[in-house]
This record gives sequence, structure tokens and C-alpha cells, in this order.
Amino acid sequence: MVLKIRLARFGKRNAPFYNIVVAQARTARNSKPLEVLGTYDPIPKPPPSGEGKAIKDIKLDTSRAKYWLGVGAQPSEPAWRLLSMIGLLEPKYHGHVEGQEGQGVR
Repeated sequence: MVLKIRLARFGKRNAPFYNIVVAQARTARNSKPLEVLGTYDPIPKPPPSGEGKAIKDIKLDTSRAKYWLGVGAQPSEPAWRLLSMIGLLEPKYHGHVEGQEGQGVR
């Protein structure tokens, strides 16, 4: 049983809202998950003080996320980005690797 930590989309058109869920890898995006770990609202909200950058709301049960990562659940790319923002995973860098310039696939 392969487990994934991924985002399940809810909300209206042009106003997405995501649940961060643990689900089996072969199930549909919005099928019933094994567990809901938290929520993510990608629409930036103004800060409460009125000054500074707008914030995107991420709520996550970190102890349950650590548990599922510990038993082998694989995060999807967007879930990996969110978990790295919180500090549970190392960020993935998709940058250019040094010394690989002239080497193409043959």
C-alpha cells in the first residue's frame, strides 16, 4: 500500500482551498482520504496589522505529518513545498547542477 501526502482541492471556481491529506497513491484526487492533516489557503490575505506582505494560510498537525512521513508516506511536489516551508522536510532545488553543461541525453 503506497501512501501519498497530497492536496485535495475544495472551494469555488477561482477561489481554491486545499486539504492536506494522506491517501493511497492510486485513488482519485478528491476521494476519501485516510486522514486529513491540515488545510492550505493559497489566496493571499492581508496581514492582521495591515503592514507587510500578504500571507497565505497554512494549518497543519505537525505531529501527525511527522508520523506519516516516518511510516513512509511520500509527499507530492506541492505538498513537499508546503512541508518544507513549515520545516518538516528539506527544500528541493530544481536548479542547474554544476559540471553538467555540455552533457545531453544521447
